[in-house]
Amino acid sequence: MSSANDAADQAASGPPPTAGRKEWAALAILVLPTMLLFMMLTILFLAIPYLAADLTPSSTQTLWILDIYGFLMAGFLVLMGTLADRIGHRNLLIAGAAVFGVVSVAAATTDDPAMMIFWRALLGLAGAAQVPATLGLIFTTFHDARQRGVAIGAWAAGISGGVALGPLLSGLLLDAFSWRATFLVAVPVMAVVVIGAPLLLPRHQHTGGGRLDFFSALLLLAAMLPFVYGIKSIATDEALSVSLGTIGVGLVFGVLFVVRQLRAAAPLVDVRLFGNRTVSGSLAVFVLAPTGIGGVYLMFSQFLQLVKGLSPIETGLAILPAALILIVVATFSPILARRVRPGYIMATGLAVQVVGYLLLAQVGPATGLPWLIASFIVVYPAVAPSMTLPNELIVSSVPPEKAGAASGLSSTVNDLGISLGVAIVGSIGVARYRHEIEGALPDGLSAQDAEAARNNLDGAVAAAGRLPDADADALLRVARDAFADGLGTAATVAAGIAAVGALVAAFALRHVPPTGQAAAAGETGTADTAAQPGETTGAKA
Repeated sequence: MSSANDAADQAASGPPPTAGRKEWAALAILVLPTMLLFMMLTILFLAIPYLAADLTPSSTQTLWILDIYGFLMAGFLVLMGTLADRIGHRNLLIAGAAVFGVVSVAAATTDDPAMMIFWRALLGLAGAAQVPATLGLIFTTFHDARQRGVAIGAWAAGISGGVALGPLLSGLLLDAFSWRATFLVAVPVMAVVVIGAPLLLPRHQHTGGGRLDFFSALLLLAAMLPFVYGIKSIATDEALSVSLGTIGVGLVFGVLFVVRQLRAAAPLVDVRLFGNRTVSGSLAVFVLAPTGIGGVYLMFSQFLQLVKGLSPIETGLAILPAALILIVVATFSPILARRVRPGYIMATGLAVQVVGYLLLAQVGPATGLPWLIASFIVVYPAVAPSMTLPNELIVSSVPPEKAGAASGLSSTVNDLGISLGVAIVGSIGVARYRHEIEGALPDGLSAQDAEAARNNLDGAVAAAGRLPDADADALLRVARDAFADGLGTAATVAAGIAAVGALVAAFALRHVPPTGQAAAAGETGTADTAAQPGETTGAKA
């Protein structure tokens, strides 16, 4: 492996060079787009009611607009990493940034919900091109191990910060402009990358990379998208047979994908890594934790706006305390993991989430804002350990020659979590809303207004705007009650998901020692715990 050769060369030639001002300035060029790319996963959470009012998408289209970006980015991350090795990380970063900026303008100017889904899908592809490129460039820019660790920490903090602060930025933009600004904000950021990257970032000395397995990437999408469509369609009037059929199609393609990876000499995703109990346990936690929060976060932000009547900026400020605490918890989780077993830290966080979800499950239209904010403060920061600790566990538990494959698998699974939450937990909440409002609609509504109200809360609010005051109040009352029931159901489901995640973290990862002990064991040649065949006890690779 090239890293082993690099280590040998460094031993012969002396200590590696340290980074200077140019390299630290270059880090900003790498962290800035990373933060924005992950901010795009959540930036529409506050904007979706306004986007829906202009584009009038169906409830299913609304969910696709929100999460197609994350699915496409996750589906092509590993393939784009291979492409970066072939054409150079800097070249792919610049190309991805340029495409992202142009497509953001197109998305901001569209008035068709189907085209919005298309543009969000292209943004996902452009995002997939940049994420592995930014991480690869950190390794080629920072040669000193300690400085590289600081740079990777800043890069990881950019991911957490982007996801957490997306709704706040959305609130600021919506208060000053419109939902279209949530796309246009990407343009200056990507312009900085396109201009600054050639000036500050080194040319990546690529070695040709592996084979570009486009077919495997397409198989992965063919597995994810029909499966997710089937889940979403259960929340609509689609026939149950159609929903189950599309879920089955996704599962069939998933099996074909796994078979192809097992037979491939150089698989796109090394599924054999699931045989390592640290990898499989960490990946399970990595996907379960954000799946719960993804759908609840979306519905909670809509609840604050459409039920409690907060403005976008007020909604962003209501979410801000939880987001700031999440960043603090994410920063200190790796430090605590040097003394406490990571599995126990993650299990504790997920158990706290269960409590928070159950608190949110009790809310109704009359619930006071302090209770809502306090409940979200319990829920949201508690996900941080499960978002920050698994990556290092995954990479450090495999042999060095497998570290790249493990990192790619980790990034793919991490990126899927929030999108799966919007798709699955969000669809369950929508289904409960539609069920509750069906028999409660006031008499005298036109067929158009009744259908709009059944579709989603945004439609009910729009329909109410066309009615006399008394009828509007009656419609809004039943719609808000139904949405509160939907949020309660989604939170209850999320509590179950978090509980499963807590059990997985506590039991499947209990063999992993604190990272400080693991590092000491790696240095002395001893270990506190017995490793499974083919895995280490958590020492850094």
